[in-house]
Amino acid sequence: MPARFDVGRPATPEEVSAWNIDVNAAGEGLPTGRGDAAAGAVVYATRCSSCHGARGEGGVPPNPRLVGRESRDFSFATAPAAVKTVGNYWPYATTLFDYIRRAMPQTAPGTLTADETYAVIAWILAENDVIPREQVMDATSLPAVRMPSRDRFVPDDRRGGAGFR
Repeated sequence: MPARFDVGRPATPEEVSAWNIDVNAAGEGLPTGRGDAAAGAVVYATRCSSCHGARGEGGVPPNPRLVGRESRDFSFATAPAAVKTVGNYWPYATTLFDYIRRAMPQTAPGTLTADETYAVIAWILAENDVIPREQVMDATSLPAVRMPSRDRFVPDDRRGGAGFR
């Protein structure tokens, strides 16, 4: 095997920057921008509802339900058929931004702007009665959102990794 294959090239700083978009549970990495549930309803209807249903009720698998607070007893470990939603299972609102920006919409991931992403998150959180419908989501308000199931998760305290960036 050769020492080098001489295939490819080093990534440019711009390319590295474009991929380095993670947002952690504390909200580090959130971009500037803002959105509310009213704007999010429009984005959701045009970009998300065909998979997740008009009200976030879920679509044909694997398109999960997003809205619902059932299973408040958090019995997912003993009741695997229990439906997990943002309202009853997601521990940190900030990681919604990371996931939606990277993976949604499923047919064109990474195409939502920061404002559209904040707006969709505001709509999802308002539909789950986590925030008031008029609350604006941005890099300051999103980390302050306390998710209903946040305290039901065990923090990862393993040592030896980089942890938060």
